[in-house]
Amino acid sequence: MRNTSKLPLREYATRKYKPKAVDLFAGVGGLSLGFEDVGFDIVVANEFEPTIATAYKSNHPRTKMLIGDIRQIDLEKTFENYVGKIDVVIGGPPCQGFSQKGQRKSIYDERNFLFEYYVKAVDFLNPKYFVMENVPNLLTTENGFFRKEIEEIFSSMGYRLTMGILNAADYGVPQNRKRAVIIGSYKNTPLSLPVPTLPNVTIWDAISDLAYLESGEGEEEQAYRYSPQSDYQNELRGNNNTLHNHVATKHSKITLERLSMIPPNAGRDVLPEEHLTKSIYSGTWTRMRKNEVSVTITTRFDTPSSGKFTHPFLNRAITVREAARIQSFPDDFVFIGNKNSQMKQVGNAVPPRLASAIAEVVMNDILEGG
Repeated sequence: MRNTSKLPLREYATRKYKPKAVDLFAGVGGLSLGFEDVGFDIVVANEFEPTIATAYKSNHPRTKMLIGDIRQIDLEKTFENYVGKIDVVIGGPPCQGFSQKGQRKSIYDERNFLFEYYVKAVDFLNPKYFVMENVPNLLTTENGFFRKEIEEIFSSMGYRLTMGILNAADYGVPQNRKRAVIIGSYKNTPLSLPVPTLPNVTIWDAISDLAYLESGEGEEEQAYRYSPQSDYQNELRGNNNTLHNHVATKHSKITLERLSMIPPNAGRDVLPEEHLTKSIYSGTWTRMRKNEVSVTITTRFDTPSSGKFTHPFLNRAITVREAARIQSFPDDFVFIGNKNSQMKQVGNAVPPRLASAIAEVVMNDILEGG
């Protein structure tokens, strides 16, 4: 069993019974992976996009994958054999109907139909626990208006809630990535949020052994060239012998010219005026600082103008594997499909180490007879 958690891991794998989980809106399965690594059995998952669902299935072969629009899934027919047998439902349903200036929107906004399906699934499956992750705005918008509605919805179903905003960097992930996390416990006392782990892991702790590709170089499968240079790299390599998804974007001539002007720890402020470009992204044309944690990895980390995703000293953006390392995915987790799909898989995922920290809270309660 992979262990991507900094927290002490009990011998969960030796237990005859593994708590069962369902992952809705699973993406490539970062949340699933974190729960698997703590000893949960993900029995069913759902993902809308076929390529991403295929990548999930490739990395979670024992999980039944439901590919397609969750609104088209018949709850009763699909999950009738799982009612009362699922320990936890996990997932991050998109909630788009947030407040707009001058308007108060409700969690019942028609654009939040996916959230409503998640609620219906929890109600139908009646798990002992549920875990929902989402954007931080879910808990803060309109002075907590959505938060209160969520409390009312799940409290009426018998769940005691714990809510908070967690930063992945506090749980062994080399990235500032904040997510709202809601943990529900059925008719039990509320669970605690996971305790942060220290010290922080840096960008260089994550990717220094991969620092050899120039623009346009690399293969989807290749040998490692350098030995691990940190405990983090050792852990994420595990027993893996092949390096996957380490292919550098082939940048244009003008992009390479620009990048060559930017020294380590610098950004667009050193560029001459004729090289300054308009961008809505903060960190554009700025190198990552190797001894810091990364900014949030997005789905466009292959483009220096899309954020602070330029390698600390090489003239290129980070690769899919480097972004995956910064997200805390182990090296034997392989992203498939074209580059855009791979970037979406990585950028939209819940960091597995953060997921493991959350999963341990639930597992500990189960082991204590919760």
